[in-house]
Amino acid sequence: MWKAKLEHNVIISTYNARISACEKSGRWQQALVLISEMWEAKMDPDVVSYSAGISACEKGGKWQWALALLGGMWLVQLEPDVQLQRRNQRVRERLAVAAGLVAAQGDVEGEDGAQHHPYNAGISACEKCEQWEHAIALLREMLEVKADPDVVSYSAGISACEKSEHWKLALALLSEMGGARVEANVISYSAGISACEKGAQWQRALGLLRNMWEVKLEANSATTLGSARARKESSGNRLC
Repeated sequence: MWKAKLEHNVIISTYNARISACEKSGRWQQALVLISEMWEAKMDPDVVSYSAGISACEKGGKWQWALALLGGMWLVQLEPDVQLQRRNQRVRERLAVAAGLVAAQGDVEGEDGAQHHPYNAGISACEKCEQWEHAIALLREMLEVKADPDVVSYSAGISACEKSEHWKLALALLSEMGGARVEANVISYSAGISACEKGAQWQRALGLLRNMWEVKLEANSATTLGSARARKESSGNRLC
């Protein structure tokens, strides 16, 4: 029995090493093949197996497969190991994004497109993990399924762009809100101002602050700090 258990653990470890190697080299197809082989051989994949497989699929942009693997983890009641998460920040972020995207697969049907809160959960998860590409993709998907993004959707998307220092995209989303008749709030403007500040776009940051005043929005501490820096830098540039 001891020998059988030892051999089983060795086989699992060998598979995990191979799946991790596929993940690092971006070979998501081979990672899926290996996990499938484990299922066929009745060698249940563990947290390490699933985490490496999910990360491999995410790197290859194959989110449907990543979601399927995450669903497999939940089906067998596997929880991400705390120590594994601490050792591998990258996998933890991918799992968090995957979890948000799973939520985004919820029911979004409805005549008025009102049932889009699951999408907001997915966009917020992407924003927290600084996955701006996936945040934008979810926003676009909302439009495709006629689940009109609201201020929460846009604000999370703008914040994701701000954290990744993509000020042009942040401003584009702010502009898109106006066209979609979605009123920007303090969070939207604050993220936009911060994005402009990070991109050294001082005049644009001040322009957003003026827009806030025009619509009578009260600045919060983050907006005030960002605009103060923008004024300082803008004044310095004029002096030069």
